[in-house]
Amino acid sequence: MLRRTKIVATLGPSTDSDESLAAIIRAGVDATRLNFSHGSAQEHIDRATRVREAASAQDRFVAVLADLQGPKLRISRFSDHKVTLVTGQHFVLDAAMDKEAGTDERVGIDYEQLIDDVAPGDVLVLDDGRIEMEVESVGEQSITSRVLNGGVLSDNKGLNKRGGGLSADALTEKDRQDIVTAARLGADYVAVSFVRTAEDLHTARRLLNEAGSEAGLVAKIERAELAHDNAALDAVIEASDVVMVARGDLAVEIGDAELVGVQKHIIERARVLNRGVITATQMMESMITSPMPTRAEVSDVANAVMDYTDAVMLSAETAVGDYPVEAVKAMVRICLGAEKHPSMHQSQHRIHETMTHVDEAVALSAMYAANHLTGTAAIICMTESGATPRLMSRIKSSLPIFAFSRHHTTQHRVVLFRGVQTIPFDTVSIPNERTNALAVSELVSRGVVQDGDLVVITKGDYVNAQGGTNSMKVVRVGSEIN
Repeated sequence: MLRRTKIVATLGPSTDSDESLAAIIRAGVDATRLNFSHGSAQEHIDRATRVREAASAQDRFVAVLADLQGPKLRISRFSDHKVTLVTGQHFVLDAAMDKEAGTDERVGIDYEQLIDDVAPGDVLVLDDGRIEMEVESVGEQSITSRVLNGGVLSDNKGLNKRGGGLSADALTEKDRQDIVTAARLGADYVAVSFVRTAEDLHTARRLLNEAGSEAGLVAKIERAELAHDNAALDAVIEASDVVMVARGDLAVEIGDAELVGVQKHIIERARVLNRGVITATQMMESMITSPMPTRAEVSDVANAVMDYTDAVMLSAETAVGDYPVEAVKAMVRICLGAEKHPSMHQSQHRIHETMTHVDEAVALSAMYAANHLTGTAAIICMTESGATPRLMSRIKSSLPIFAFSRHHTTQHRVVLFRGVQTIPFDTVSIPNERTNALAVSELVSRGVVQDGDLVVITKGDYVNAQGGTNSMKVVRVGSEIN
């Protein structure tokens, strides 16, 4: 059974050896994430090079995703590196104090504009939700709060405002420099953190193009403003190529109780708007130190798969965890198990809607025919940009979609889409009337189809023209194909 849900693995010290990297790719990784919050530009370039080499050695296409840090808001540092805050005590965030001199009464802040973004009654959340404090007063250079949930707080921990509303720009100066690095290393996707509006993505795309990159854009949904504003969320999704449900900071801003419903809504909107979607953060967190996931983690991954996410993502589990290969293998097992459920093969996607684009109508018609025609074993999509297989992958199906393309950029791009496999296929030197037959022969040689099977094929009149998909044909393996 071909796995349809894709797996993204974050790279780090645990996967830096050639053996470990090759092992996680062999285990089933479809895309690798370079976390630009850590490491130097040269480290990221080296990791991307090793990914390409390891994937090529296994005759695989593995995408590289460069994840920009964004305006991660943090406190400064403590003189003793950590303090213990007691519930009920007062604690001051002080923009004027020495960044290295924090105490158990006050600490500096790196994002000094926070003072203008908060008011008495606001709740500030630190260290991914472990510490909470309510703002009591705001001065010219400081914020005085009362600790609601205490605990140990150490240097440089993250800072959020419950309910959102922080005015920090999505793209920092570091991000702008990192976009150039992403272009240099040939990233297939670039993820923009803490997106506020569609304009953030337009700016990122312009900067990518100026750097000579055509990488797809991933919008990380982690602000409360987007979770609570459907129009703003849709605009961001439409400005991106893929969205990521970045559940860490998102949960901190909206609260745990809302997270599952918001996750389902984001996945649904991404699919309706024909964009890819990744579900991320703490999916197999216990496997950082354990060779087996918890039952709750199994359910979490399976739930995302059954919501029809395109990909599930591992973060610290593969970057710094003790069991990176085991984490990938566990995720593969869970995805395959969830995909067996009957609901995974039945689709009502846009069945009652009209369309304005020919390629979209052909893509959805092909999936409908394949799903409902007895004996169909595969779908072949001749593609230049990868747009048609992306449209096809919005439809629930148990059938594999094979993206035949002559472009390496397209081949790496489509591996992130649910149910899509990619096959190198150079149509330039093939007569148009022979294209279908040779494509089917390729699937026969790979053992995907056999005599008597039906195959649905989509392409354009001019197979090497982008955006020209306008025809669908059903052929039988073993018969004359033209």
